[in-house]
Amino acid sequence: MSVDTHARQIAGLDALELAADQRAGVAKRVWARVWPMLTAIALVLAVWELVVLSGRWPEYVFAGPITTFQDLWVKLGEAEFYQALGTTMRRAVSGFALAVLVGLVVGAAVSRIRILRAAFGSLITGLQTMPSIAWFPFAILLFGLTENAIQFVVILGAAPSIANGLISGVDYTPPLLLRAGHVLGFKRLQLYRHVILPASLPSFLAGLKQGWAFAWRSLMAGELMVIIAYQSSLGEHLAYARELNDSPGLIGTMIVILVIGIVIDMLFEGADNALRRRWGLRQER
Repeated sequence: MSVDTHARQIAGLDALELAADQRAGVAKRVWARVWPMLTAIALVLAVWELVVLSGRWPEYVFAGPITTFQDLWVKLGEAEFYQALGTTMRRAVSGFALAVLVGLVVGAAVSRIRILRAAFGSLITGLQTMPSIAWFPFAILLFGLTENAIQFVVILGAAPSIANGLISGVDYTPPLLLRAGHVLGFKRLQLYRHVILPASLPSFLAGLKQGWAFAWRSLMAGELMVIIAYQSSLGEHLAYARELNDSPGLIGTMIVILVIGIVIDMLFEGADNALRRRWGLRQER
């Protein structure tokens, strides 16, 4: 056997060991991420079942986990459920997209124009702290029981957080980067595109995440208050389940809403981790 052949065999064995170590590392990271969530779910289900067994409330008021998940499994096989889910997600995506557009424009203007900051800076924060449910009487008065009323409140719920996220990011942009941009000859729009927006991405991403949370909460409140004929939604399912004392259906729909919120939060977390890795702020273990 030649020396080159022997070296290739050793290199092949090393590659196999390295691949096995990499697979083991990935499996270890996945398990480290999953087991706390599984433990938390098991604890919640156990406490839920114990409360049901205590007999504090009758079954039609507070259904147990087995009954609830059986009912949810049946719903997952019905076309109406997916129509309701599609309507809710369409409203959420369109409302959030408009809120991002409004938040970007308002945040960019207020962060760079002092007179606008003095005039509207506190107002934006005040709008952010205002409960979205308080806007619905006004929205219904303006638009009636229509999609526009829901979208109006979703935008008002999310846009201030997005604008504040951008404003905070711009405020914390290092002056050295701004001076470097001026030296390179960037004008106002070029400075925003190539310097300010990239530098403010972490804060802006946090504003997007918070804005989504407010948009989702506003949408659920809107679908409970504004029920539109022939447009089934998750909020409508909640309202009808309450009226019919359908505890399994009510809790099952709440679980679906919770799961959607968790999935979207994980997407934002993935984007945040990717940004930190790109900036060298996150070390892989």
